[in-house]
Amino acid sequence: MKTGKHSFVSSIINEKDKRWAFIWLVVMVAVTIWNFIFLNKPTLQKVISGFINTFTIAVLVVVFTLILGWGFTLLIHYLDKSKGKSGYMAVMFILNLLRSIPQIIGVLLTYIAIASLITSGSITNTIFLFPLMAFCMSLFIVNELIDLMRDRIDHFRKLDFYNAMQVCGIAEHRIINFDILWKNSRIHIFNKLISVFGSAIFLQCSVDFIISVGLSTQVNAVTLPVTLGSLLAKIDSKQDILAIGNTITNPSYFPNLFFGHLLGVTVAFLIVFSLMCIYHIANGYAERHKL
Repeated sequence: MKTGKHSFVSSIINEKDKRWAFIWLVVMVAVTIWNFIFLNKPTLQKVISGFINTFTIAVLVVVFTLILGWGFTLLIHYLDKSKGKSGYMAVMFILNLLRSIPQIIGVLLTYIAIASLITSGSITNTIFLFPLMAFCMSLFIVNELIDLMRDRIDHFRKLDFYNAMQVCGIAEHRIINFDILWKNSRIHIFNKLISVFGSAIFLQCSVDFIISVGLSTQVNAVTLPVTLGSLLAKIDSKQDILAIGNTITNPSYFPNLFFGHLLGVTVAFLIVFSLMCIYHIANGYAERHKL
């Protein structure tokens, strides 16, 4: 008979998503300890703040995407069943308009707008800055979740149990929210939200890097939260990344990367390794639940 400890260890070894989550956690702890020893404290503080800010915004994106996706799915469902189709067409037009804009372009434009509002003094309270940035990003991701939820509803509406439950007098909103979306689709939705989390980190880092590198001095001076993307765009990080290329022609220089070029190497590693782990976690979760 397996003990609780052995069952926990075996579940981590045998289940791909849990294994990669455990690997990510262990590596993050190791990187933190290494940087705490060899990286100067002001720079270490920036890396920690950038990491926390990036993942906080990504979590908020997941929350907003779930709320918006659920809300729009129900709205579309009931508008489609109504006699007047003008409301349905209006909502679908808005969603298709957001779908037609590339995600990175849409997020970049909204971030520039937020930066302009901060510069003009229209936004003075930074408490609402993270939710605002996350909400704007979720607008360009939410269609993925809406498509999933609508597909699940359409699939179960074709089955006998949907009509049978309606005949029994069960309210339609309960059938959709509990029996379809929660009872029979929560695993699919959660798997999609894992992918949304990874997309949010990628978009956040990409857009912050573009803003930090490619825009005017006036916009760069805006006090946006420090993220891994903005840290990667700093001149010190760029020099550190170039040092990685130098090791191709000069392999003996490789050990210096982990001491003299720790900022750029750490930030780049955190972004790439986290995205890789999220990808494997999502795939492993899908394989475990046979999605």
